[in-house]
Amino acid sequence: MEKLKLSEIIKAAGGSFGYPADVEISSVSTDTRTIEKNSLFIALKGANFDGHDFAAQAMELGAAAVVTEKPVEGARCLIVDSTAQALLDIAGYYRNKFNIPLVGVTGSVGKTTTKDMIAAVVSEKYNTLKTQGNLNNEVGMPKTLLGLDNSIEAAVIEMGMNHKGEISRMSVSCRPTVCVITNIGVSHIENLGSQENILKAKLEILDGAAYDAPLILCRDDKLLYKAEIYSGRRVYYYSVSKKDCDVYATNITAESGGVEFDINYEGGRLHAKINCPGEHNVKNALAAFCVGLVLDIPPEDIIKGLAAFKPEGMRQNVITEKGITYILDCYNAAPDSMKAGLSVLAQAKAEGKRYCVLGDMLELGKNSAKYHRTVGEYVKGSKADELLCFGEYSKNYIEGACDKGFDREKTKHFDTREELAQYLKENVKEGDAVLFKGSRGMKLEEVYELMRE
Repeated sequence: MEKLKLSEIIKAAGGSFGYPADVEISSVSTDTRTIEKNSLFIALKGANFDGHDFAAQAMELGAAAVVTEKPVEGARCLIVDSTAQALLDIAGYYRNKFNIPLVGVTGSVGKTTTKDMIAAVVSEKYNTLKTQGNLNNEVGMPKTLLGLDNSIEAAVIEMGMNHKGEISRMSVSCRPTVCVITNIGVSHIENLGSQENILKAKLEILDGAAYDAPLILCRDDKLLYKAEIYSGRRVYYYSVSKKDCDVYATNITAESGGVEFDINYEGGRLHAKINCPGEHNVKNALAAFCVGLVLDIPPEDIIKGLAAFKPEGMRQNVITEKGITYILDCYNAAPDSMKAGLSVLAQAKAEGKRYCVLGDMLELGKNSAKYHRTVGEYVKGSKADELLCFGEYSKNYIEGACDKGFDREKTKHFDTREELAQYLKENVKEGDAVLFKGSRGMKLEEVYELMRE
């Protein structure tokens, strides 16, 4: 972060400050553990904490001032109506100091992988700042913006949401110059009510963009393709199945740990390879290719960027140990991403058995059982030899699978992670493949760790 005058911050946040404001702020913090001399502490309020309780401590640790919603004894307070909005406003003011390309990315599933692929492509031309992990909410996003400095030439910013209005506020703060929406699923449908409302919430990414900022959409998503977009905005479509697009893929071939395919665009055709499996990741790569074209990155360099991308953490991470292939996809789950995970299991090279280990999908609302049953219907097509389930709703996977002819004798439901891990430990052998897929709250990565002990 480059230094900001406290007087600038007061103007950006729109609050009142009864002290001299001639100091320079060197960093912004929402956690007293990261306080530095002359930093600004913002007292956020959460479900289980209130930053106001730590305002005085922040001053003792070296903060020049604190942003609060009320006076706090022992602290020089910049008092605002909402500290959460102040964080967004300060980050937005700071972002406006940098005249750089900024790619905003959102969608129901796949946005983090797409963000990382885009960053890999953009990094071929620019020194690029990107959202770390999934710090894509109204706290993580502005913190990322405050990481800009004079060495940064471009940024790739991910925006997630649980409710209407969240992406709008983030977009206004970060002012994307290019917008990407990956798909419209059913994640958080219990809060938004319908996929149509989810579409509206995702389109809020345009609220902070210029009227002519390019928009990149997946042509394979029916809701995105039918979305009404202001006619003055250039929209780029990409697809793995439809050729009436700006960018589309052909000759998709599964390879060990990845996919090879051809990318077709106005300038011709290029062969590409990515180091992660699944057709859904081809879509993510096409989105990144579109961004590269928009930013005038040479197509050959875009291909290099895609080849350099590697998935991180628990997002479809393929690991081979002692001759066993593990597909760890334990970070999040929704019907579309579950189907994608099943397709990866189908493509896995396994001389032995394929084990499909599925945990609950969370936050799907009143139709949760129905969504789980629908995902179960895809299990037979995954070439799974056994379906192993954990979680309250996961029994519906079994019912859906058996409806489509999967052998019920090859299904099991477990009440604890320990029991599931023990079963895998006793049965999985060299040459087998194991898919772990479920919502983050199901902690299936713990099953993976337990079975390897």
